[in-house]
Amino acid sequence: MPHALPAPDGAYPLAMPDGTPITGTVLLKPLITHPNFEVGDYSYASDFDPPEDWAGRLAPYLFPFSKERLRIGRFCQIAHGVRFITASANHLMEGVSTYPFPVFDGTATEDYQPDRRDTEIGHDVWLGHGAMVLPGARIGNGAIIGAGAVVRGEVPDYAVVAGNPGQVVKMRFPPDQIARLLDLAWWHWPEARIIAARAALEHGDVTALEAFAP
Repeated sequence: MPHALPAPDGAYPLAMPDGTPITGTVLLKPLITHPNFEVGDYSYASDFDPPEDWAGRLAPYLFPFSKERLRIGRFCQIAHGVRFITASANHLMEGVSTYPFPVFDGTATEDYQPDRRDTEIGHDVWLGHGAMVLPGARIGNGAIIGAGAVVRGEVPDYAVVAGNPGQVVKMRFPPDQIARLLDLAWWHWPEARIIAARAALEHGDVTALEAFAP
């Protein structure tokens, strides 16, 4: 069978042998209509209890009126239980109490939101089972977030992060190869070139991948 990518405008990239769609694994872009949730082509999420509202499952504190945005790049892989805790979840922390009094007494204005940081996930990021991404996190391209990791702040490109709090446990490639991979930015290549380069993408030979660069 020739190599192929899933149709980027199709919600269900996998099917049972009889053709029945596997609804627990979805390409997110066709299903996300939330105004503050951006996701790139081919990024998928899996859930053993697939929701009707994937945006609400993945980012439960991201509301249509939120001031922040959640951006996820192309070719990301999001396992069951991953949650993005976006900035709308945060309370004021400068006072004696963190209780959100204005929310409950009706005095909160339309602009009321203590934290407005965006959350940014790069391209080709793998987020393992149950990982939690905290408000304002910025995860670099090619990073791997281990199962159950709690991530905040900046995650470098091609880093492997594990634990709570999440810590970089290793880098996937040496610095010079990371620079070459970022320059290639293969996730933006046309579909035919990505398919042709599949064997190189599945191995750690950056030089082989460079042979397919335009």
